[in-house]
Amino acid sequence: MKINATEIRVGMILEYKDDLWEVLKTNHVKPGKGGAFAQVEMKSLIKNTKLNERFRSSETIEKASLEEIKHNFLYSDENDFYFMNPKSFDQISIKKNVLGEKGKMLTENLEVMINFHNDEPLSINLPNQITCKIDTTEAALKGQTVSSSYKPATLDNGINIQVPPFIETGDTIIFDTRTMEYIKKI
Repeated sequence: MKINATEIRVGMILEYKDDLWEVLKTNHVKPGKGGAFAQVEMKSLIKNTKLNERFRSSETIEKASLEEIKHNFLYSDENDFYFMNPKSFDQISIKKNVLGEKGKMLTENLEVMINFHNDEPLSINLPNQITCKIDTTEAALKGQTVSSSYKPATLDNGINIQVPPFIETGDTIIFDTRTMEYIKKI
């Protein structure tokens, strides 16, 4: 499906230069002189390389036709993550290097959407919010309101995020998987 360069968004999968690319960053620029363009940073899903490309706003680009199928996360071993389709009970595996940081956020029975292209699993879409426990965090310093009011914390899955000063080790929180930001304490 052809889309306009101005419609490119983070997370989209594009077909470009005989490869599949996941959009990592996009910046729409309208300079004072000349035409508007989209500066796009993409990562190849096949070759695992990065590319910075500039598309004029009048250009069209091919958006990959993906099939999204709901799966539940089962378990992982040294190399792969395993998922099961809750309708057909078919199991599939995806290499750990394909998922990267997203793999750390997987918990048993977590419902995810897996994107397939020509019956090959390409990537996963996590739920927007995930519940985690704070593994370690520093003590908040009194009167430290002049600087940032957030402090570093490590979650039970090994991910580092910033949390408000009232969050302590052992607290359960909800955080956003898209922005990796704290949302609320449970």
